[in-house]
Amino acid sequence: MRYDTILVPYDGSDGANRAVEHAFDLAQQYDATVHALFVVDTRSFGEPALSSVELVVDEVEDEGHRLLDAVADRAEAQGVQFESLLRHGVPHDEVVARATDIDADLVIMGFHGRTHDSRIGSVVERVVRDGGRPVLVA
Repeated sequence: MRYDTILVPYDGSDGANRAVEHAFDLAQQYDATVHALFVVDTRSFGEPALSSVELVVDEVEDEGHRLLDAVADRAEAQGVQFESLLRHGVPHDEVVARATDIDADLVIMGFHGRTHDSRIGSVVERVVRDGGRPVLVA
C-alpha cells in the first residue's frame, strides 16, 4: 500500500496530536502530503447571525486557525508537505467530504476527541462507517 494523501481531522486534543504524529511518520516514509481539517461544529452554534453566537463562532474559528498554524509549524520543522482547511458543519460529514475532495488514501483520527469518552468517538465511528476509505485510529 502506498499513501500519497493523508487526512487528519484536528481539534488539538491528545488523540488528534497522536494522529498527527502517525500522519507525519507515514508522510515522511511515503513522501505524502498531510491535510489537516478543523471543523467548527455548527450543531453547537448554528450558523452565525448578528448576535452573541457570531462572537462565539469567531472565537472557535480563531482557535481552529491557531491550532492548524501550530500543526503547520510542526510539519515544516519535520519536512512534511502540509495543507490545512477550516470548515463549518457536522464533523463526521465534513471529514468524509474532505476525504472525498482530496481523494485521501488514508484518514488518521485520534481515538478520543474533545469529549474524552472511554470508547471510540462517535465522529470516528461515523467516518469509519461512511467514509469509504481506510481509517487509522491513533
